[in-house]
Amino acid sequence: MKANLPADRVLFFSDAVFAIAMTLLILEIDLPTVAELEHYRMLEILRIRIPQFIGFVLSFLVTALFWRAHVLICKPLKEVTDRFVWLNILLLLFVVLMPYSTALYSSYGYSSNVAFSFYSLNLAAIGLFHLLIIYQVYKQEPVTNDNELKYKKWQVRRSIAVVFIFSVSAPLAWWMPTFARYLFIGIFLVHFLLDRHYRKDGLKGNIG
Repeated sequence: MKANLPADRVLFFSDAVFAIAMTLLILEIDLPTVAELEHYRMLEILRIRIPQFIGFVLSFLVTALFWRAHVLICKPLKEVTDRFVWLNILLLLFVVLMPYSTALYSSYGYSSNVAFSFYSLNLAAIGLFHLLIIYQVYKQEPVTNDNELKYKKWQVRRSIAVVFIFSVSAPLAWWMPTFARYLFIGIFLVHFLLDRHYRKDGLKGNIG
């Protein structure tokens, strides 16, 4: 028989990994080199770094949203199973990959479909394992009332939207590169509509 593990140890570890990964994102913005300073003014160097700053801000906010969703879904847990632990480890694997995929996206994502697709699939993988964790949590903690059922559906559908849009963006970049790069905005639109729908349906809880 496999013993359950204390949830707080697993979740504290997860929080630390999220925090470290988010912190490491800033290291992907290159400091000015001596050669650059000899040929360009500091303002011009910072202008050249704009894509890196955009990638940093985007990835920081997206990772923060994944962390918030992780906190909300794991809130009722007192113990976790081995299956949860391994799903969580795989989730964190792709969270830790974010600084690297962000560096690729910031440096080459506007000109290279491979770099953009790699970044998109990294985010899709985080979304996928978060979705699997949602199902695992509700397997351990079954819903007991109508509001909890609505809350579960809200979480699942938001996660599916993330996985779907990021997964579609990766191959779409080869046929419709500009559209694929703006498809990310669709996540915010879908989430807004889902939040509005479930609020009207009487959902109570940490939504939106």
